This record gives sequence, C-alpha cells and structure tokens, in this order.
Amino acid sequence: MTQLLALVVPALLLPAWVARGRCGVAAVTAVVGASSAAVTIAVWFVGRWAEADRWPGLLGLAELAALLLAVVLTLRSADGPRSAAAAWTACGAVGLWPSRFEAVDGPMGALDLFGFGSMLSLPAVLIGLYLRGLDGARLRAVAEARRAQRLELAHDLHDFVAHDVSGMVAQAQAGAYLATIDPARAAEMFERIEQAGQRALASLDRTVQLLRAEEGAGRAPQPGLTELREVAAQFVLSGGAEVRLELPEDPVPREVAGTVHRIVVEALTNVRRHAPTARTVDVRALRAGGRLELTVTSDGRGVAPGGRPRRGGGSGLSGLAARVEALGGSFEAGPHGVRSWRVAAVLPLGEAHDRQGVRRSAAKAAAREEHA
Repeated sequence: MTQLLALVVPALLLPAWVARGRCGVAAVTAVVGASSAAVTIAVWFVGRWAEADRWPGLLGLAELAALLLAVVLTLRSADGPRSAAAAWTACGAVGLWPSRFEAVDGPMGALDLFGFGSMLSLPAVLIGLYLRGLDGARLRAVAEARRAQRLELAHDLHDFVAHDVSGMVAQAQAGAYLATIDPARAAEMFERIEQAGQRALASLDRTVQLLRAEEGAGRAPQPGLTELREVAAQFVLSGGAEVRLELPEDPVPREVAGTVHRIVVEALTNVRRHAPTARTVDVRALRAGGRLELTVTSDGRGVAPGGRPRRGGGSGLSGLAARVEALGGSFEAGPHGVRSWRVAAVLPLGEAHDRQGVRRSAAKAAAREEHA
C-alpha cells in the first residue's frame, strides 16, 4: 500500500508543466519539491520501502530527474530569493529521497544523505547558473546591438535631416526678403523649401521604419561618393557657396565612401550654419598610396553681422571623428589660414583596394600607350 505514494510526484509533473507559464517556474519547482519531501515524510510514518521493490525505485529515479531538471530551469529563468528558495526546496527533496528505503541512523546516516543530495544537486545548480549567465550575456549583446543601431540612426538623422532642415531655414530667410522685391524668385525659393522638406520627411520616414523593423531589415544602401554631386548641387541651389568637387576615379570601399559622404554633408551643413559669408567650398578626395585623403575647405568662418545662428551645438564632428577612428583613420577640423575653415580626414583603403587601384592605373597607362 505504501508503494502507491511513489505515484504522487510523477502524477503532479504534467499539471505542473502546464501551469508553469501562469504560475512561474520557481513556484512549480517549489510545489514539486515540497510534494516530494512530503511523500518522504509520509513514508517514514507509514513504513519504509524495501530495497528490492522495483517500481518505487524506478518511479523514484524519474522523480529525481524531474526535480533536478526543475532546479536547472528555475536557476536559469529566475533570480532572487524566490528562485533560491524553490531550488533549495527541490535540492532538499533530492537529498531526503534515499531515506524512503532506510532509516537515518545517527550522524553518519545524515552525512550519507547530505553527500547523496550534494552529488546530484550541485551539478544541476551549476548548470542552471551557467545557462543563466549565457542568457544574460546574450541579452546584453542584443541590447548593445540595438543601442548601436539607434546611435547609427541618430547619426543618420543628424547628417542628412539636419542638412536639409538647415537649407530650409536659409532659404526661408532669403525668401522672406525676396518676397518684397522679387516675388517670382521668392516663389522659386519656396518651391525649393518644399522639396527640401519632402526630403527631410522621407529621411524621417525611413528612420521610423528602421526603428520598427527587426534588426534593421530592409535598410536602404548607404550613400557614397556618387551622391556627393547631387548634394553639392542642392547646396548651391539653396543659396549656399559654390562647391568645387574633386573625387577619385577608382572605387573605394563602401565603408570609406559612406564615411566620406557623411563628412562632406556635415561640413556643408556647418558652412551654411556658421559661415554664411563663404563663397567657395573646396571638396577634395584623393588617393595617396593606401589611403584616401579628404579635405573640405571653406573661405569663410564665423557668423555674418545680423545673422541668426542656431544656438547650441551638435555632436556631428565628434561622431564623425569616432567613425573615422573606428576605420583606422584620423580626423581633424579647425581654422585654416586667416578666414578659412578646414575639415580633414585620412582613411585607409586596405591592401586589396590598393592592388585594384594599381591594376586600374596600369591598364589605363597601357591603353594610352596603345593609342599613342
């Protein structure tokens, strides 16, 4: 009759597994562990089992495996006093299980129970803690990746949206003046403001879509050197200074091209904000060995009298410096000459692109010789 007690805990396993989602793994482990300990105590009073009894032994092994698995799952999924109490209850039930077959006789018997419980419970505890550590590291890595993506999107907003918005502000100031003396030109200016606003809204829409998408799926290709001519043309049309571009003929790595694009956009935005008296902006990106040397030089700095500069500063230059340094290059920005401002960056291209450039140059030289 007492052997029927061996069915109590196995009968609880299925309902406990179903209830784990609602009650929590720690609560289920505590209930199963307390039930196992209660069965052991009941066996003490009703009568211990004989070592030759097969079915209580087999069911007991399944009970021990379930308790140890519950300890692993509890320590992996939860932390704090509740999890520790549940794991302690289950481990105690594992340690008491052998006393169902023989009585505890003095200190040596208690030591045997402690050794049996430690031998089985300690690996389960260590495995649970190890798995929890792996899960924590994975969650931290995911959080860091998401943070890096958000910072990247913030840089995108600063580099592209701020460029369009600053152009809109400059054109609106000019349009307000032209509206009184030349309405036709003012109308053209307001059309350009509308176009710049639409570009800024499109950039904002793309950013919102990226924030909603998982892992940045569907991200558009990063702009590079070919888009700089359009950026320069828009800068001139918005009333900015003349932009003179000198770009390399051979292709450069995508990361380098994207960084150059960001630097030029940020430099032109700063010219519009802080140097409205500038007349020309020289943008030169030249290959020199295994490097790409970029300089953006404007012939004016400071704010014109009567101007309305934007208060406060951004983090554009510092962000660009960090991006360039991450690629192994150098970045600097500051006064150049008497009334000029220069932004300079040196970006490594890599050996593969160096060899590609050498092969292209050799092919061009051979073609020139053939035509000669």
